[in-house]
Formats: sequence, structure tokens, C-alpha cells
Amino acid sequence: MPLTDTAVRNTKAKNKPFKLSDEKGLYLLVSAAGKYWRMNYRFHGKQKTLALGVYPDVSLADARSRRDDARKLLANEADPGIVKSQKKEAIRESVANSLEAIGREFVAMKAHAWAPSHAIKVIAYLEKDVYPWIGNTPVDDITQDMILEVMNRVASRGALETAHRIKGNILQILRYAIKTKRRDERNPCPDLRDCLPTPKTKHMPSIIDPVKAGELLRAIDGFKGTFPVMCALRLAPMVFVRPGELRKAQWQDIDLDKAQWRYFVTKTKTDHIVPLARQAVAILKDLHPLTGHGQYVFPGARDSKRPMSDAAINAALRRMGYDTRTEITGHGFRAMARTILAEELDYSPEVIEHQLAHQVPDTLGEAYNRTKYLKARIPMMQHWADYLDKIKAGAEIIPIHGKKT
Repeated sequence: MPLTDTAVRNTKAKNKPFKLSDEKGLYLLVSAAGKYWRMNYRFHGKQKTLALGVYPDVSLADARSRRDDARKLLANEADPGIVKSQKKEAIRESVANSLEAIGREFVAMKAHAWAPSHAIKVIAYLEKDVYPWIGNTPVDDITQDMILEVMNRVASRGALETAHRIKGNILQILRYAIKTKRRDERNPCPDLRDCLPTPKTKHMPSIIDPVKAGELLRAIDGFKGTFPVMCALRLAPMVFVRPGELRKAQWQDIDLDKAQWRYFVTKTKTDHIVPLARQAVAILKDLHPLTGHGQYVFPGARDSKRPMSDAAINAALRRMGYDTRTEITGHGFRAMARTILAEELDYSPEVIEHQLAHQVPDTLGEAYNRTKYLKARIPMMQHWADYLDKIKAGAEIIPIHGKKT
């Protein structure tokens, strides 16, 4: 007799598995582990069994519907077991080729070449604004409209720059999918170039007026924080490297006798040399007895085996009364040096750009190298340190015209 919902629900397991038969080959296999829908059938003379689900997730009515679908396949000379396996494989392939799966694979592959902070940002953008909406979509099915919808959702909250970055991240993933033969070679965004307004370029706040720069330097001299942070603050405008490069400076890279700091710039993947002025060497010699036994010039306050916090310089500037959103940041010392060296001290852009470790080809198309313009950069860095001392003392500075190259 056909099974009923009540009979299926009330049936209890026994010492050994047993079957409750329904119609047309369907039955319920009852064991201590659970209740399983099964269907026996013959295909090309071979007896086979098809799994149709687990009760109660699959009800009696659902099991009968699945049985009927299987019988239709049999009537059309198709093996329902093979069809089921093919569907499972298609689903597995779809999941493996989803935007999120390939996106995570791409980021893992590129992370070793990216700066850690950049990798963290890319992952955060994708996890927050992309994967929840189109992450499950196979890369071959990603369309321009899908990407535009994601961009508009981000732009609608005022994050226009993030929307453009997300578009770039998605296109990187799709290009990787094309390269690894998981997407057809086609551009999904031929018409998205002007779909959103171009975000306004935001520059890090900086002080480029010599008089105000002198005020800042005097404030730094009066800083009452820890000695390593005070030394980092005093060095920051003098060497004008990127904040991350300064806080991660290692003693093994610094030669105080040669007055040079050599290190690898992760942002541009280049070696770099910072000539150290007499004032910079004096600061480092003063700090060496305290931190010279360790790896980092500016170790963390709580863990000396790690570098100083990336927020330490900006936090110090705020304690001194400066607004790091509108006035000056640790990165702003670079703009200060670039502007004043060019406009007040009349140094050539090529020399300044090389000292900033910008990977910009010169007029002959030659890429950046660490020794380029080094003979000009050494006196420039000493001149710069002397200039900082003068404006800190409040001296009237008369620009020296004639390029220092």
C-alpha cells in the first residue's frame, strides 16, 4: 500500500535497517542514522538504486515528485543516476568557477607581490561590496549590467573612488579567469568607462609654506612622547620617505659611517638609497643605544619585535594640535619636501623624484635606479636638513636660484 505522511513520520528505527515501500519503485530506508528515500530501477538490464533525499528535509510528496522525474528520464532512455551525477558536477564546477572562488585564488596568487596594506584593502572591498551580490555567479556569466549595479550601489553611498576601484578589481579577476581558461576572452565592460563621474583626486594634507613648516618643526622639538616616536618625528621631514618605510626601518639597512640608508621599496619594487644628512645621523646615533640591539629602528611600544604602529606618527601630530585630515600627516612631509625643494631651493624635478623613490622614467625613458642622481642627491639632502634648521629657528629664508643638480 502507498505510504502516508503519518506512517513516515511515526516510523522508528530498529536494530537493523528496514524498508517501507511506496509505489513505482519508491521506498523509505529506515536506520539508526536516519530515514532515506530510495528508488530501485533497471537501466539496460542492470539493477540500480537512486538516492532521492533524506526525510524530513525531503517530504513524501517531494520524494514522489523526484521519483516521477526519474521515471521520465528512463522513458527517454536516460539513466537518472548519471544525470544526477552530471548535475552535481556542474554545480561543483559552477562553484569552483564563481567570481568569489576565482577572486580569492587571484588575490592569493598576487598577495606576495602586493604591499600587505594593499592586499588587505582589495580583500575588504571585494568581501564588503562585491561577493555578497555577485560572488556566487560563474565568471563566464558576469555581465556589464552586474558590474554596473555593484558600482552604483557603492557610489550611492558617496564612495565614488571606491566604486571605480571595485570595477578595476573585478576586471583584474576576470582577466585572470580568461588567462586560466575559465572565461571566454571578451571584455564585460566595453561601455563602463564613463558610467560614473571621475572621482576628484585627494592629496594628503601637507604644509608647504616655509613659515608654517618652521612652526611645525618647533612643535616637533617640543613633543613630549616616547623617545623613539620623537626621533621618528624629527627624521620624517628630513628624509621624507613613505610613513610605512620610516616605521619599518631596520638597523641592518643603515650605515651611519657612510651616512646612507638602503632598503627595498615594496610599493615600486625597487632598491632605494636615502643619503643621511649630519642631522639625521646625529638623531640615529642618539637613538641607537636604546633600540640598536633589536631589528627595528623604531620598535613597537608593546612588542619590540614589531615595528612602530602605523598610527604613531599621525597620533603624535594630533597630540601636538595638528589636524591630520586637513593640515598634515606623516605622508605630508613628502609633499612638503617636494614643493619647497623645487619652488624655494630650485632643485630639478628629476633629482627630487628620484629621492622620493617614484618609479617615473626620465627623459631618456630609463626606469628608476637607486644610484641615479646620487651625487646630486647627497648635497641636496644636506642642504634640505640645513634649510629645515633655519626655518625652525625662524630665520628669514631667501630662495637660492639656479638649479642644484
